[in-house]
Amino acid sequence: MSGAPKPSPRASARIDLRALRGNLERVRAHAPGSQVMAIVKANAYGHGLVPVARALSTGPAAVDAFGVACMAEALVLREAGLRHPVLLLEGVLDAADLRLAVHHGLDLVVHHPEQLALLEHTRLAVPVRVWVKLDSGMHRLGFPLQQARALGQRLLQCPNVSPPLAWMTHLAYADDRRSLRTPEQLERFQAAVRDLDGPRSVANSGGVLAWPQAHLDWVRPGIMLYGVSPFLGRSADQEGLRPVMSLHTRLIAVNPLCKGDAVGYGGTWVCPQDMPVGVAAIGYGDGYPRHAGIGTPVLVNGRRAALVGRVSMDMICLDLRGHDGARVGDPVVLWGAGLPVEEVARHAGTIPYELLCAVSQRVAFTVQDEPVLVSTGTGTNPPS
Repeated sequence: MSGAPKPSPRASARIDLRALRGNLERVRAHAPGSQVMAIVKANAYGHGLVPVARALSTGPAAVDAFGVACMAEALVLREAGLRHPVLLLEGVLDAADLRLAVHHGLDLVVHHPEQLALLEHTRLAVPVRVWVKLDSGMHRLGFPLQQARALGQRLLQCPNVSPPLAWMTHLAYADDRRSLRTPEQLERFQAAVRDLDGPRSVANSGGVLAWPQAHLDWVRPGIMLYGVSPFLGRSADQEGLRPVMSLHTRLIAVNPLCKGDAVGYGGTWVCPQDMPVGVAAIGYGDGYPRHAGIGTPVLVNGRRAALVGRVSMDMICLDLRGHDGARVGDPVVLWGAGLPVEEVARHAGTIPYELLCAVSQRVAFTVQDEPVLVSTGTGTNPPS
């Protein structure tokens, strides 16, 4: 029934599009001479593909293109009416996908001989734009550097390829500002494509922030757009970035426990004294990391409290000593402004990318923008 009251969300993720645009402005400031391809794969790193792409496509710093991992993500962008260039970062798997790419005006990465053969042997209505991926040291995807010239000649002879070719590689060590491998990768890539026509792209988020020599014609920021530092041991704030996602819930119980009481499954944490322990309505069923260790911080009423016991499917327990005023219904922040997701990830023995992408479909997503606040409802994924 349309007039029926809606349930209050037990856990919610708030997506701040103003912060997203501010982070894009940081990209533009760091690489003013480069075009920007925003990486929005994995549902925009868990933030919602369509609202993120729409926000990034407007304003003075608007992106020039989008990068996605697969055809399904590209089609979501096209169905949402976004007409920017869209690059399939893993290319296509078969002739059907290749024809679909042509139909929707998508650009392709070619990183493997089978994809090259597919281009040569499939009948297409119009040619496609191709980005050639070279392996400069990541050893994941890409042709050997020494094949660059021959690849270029072969592709330009293919009637299904629209010139000019674009050239790209991926940095394996850009999250370490002290790494000697990154300049080595750059030098090898530049040498391989030195006399070849077409734009170049190397820089991911780490490359944008720390390696200006990697900016070249196109940069491909991902995690920094979402307000997360790509560098080990550094927070977004240290890089001038603002978190886009904040994860929220509420206290559903405040229990006065006694010294010696064991908390949670397995009794892995025991109260060292008589004390209040709070229960918050979030768990690994919502995407909160099950392996978050004892002492992982949260914010209760804006002040830090520590996780105690094991993370359950639907709940976590919190040490509320020093939170004498805590009551059922009080707000709890799992990460966001004042509590970097990078810090939570360290406590969970993982990386912030995983935490952001893992927020589950039963978390209610709310998209904040100036001047409106739009809710996607309870129990829904972020809009894709």
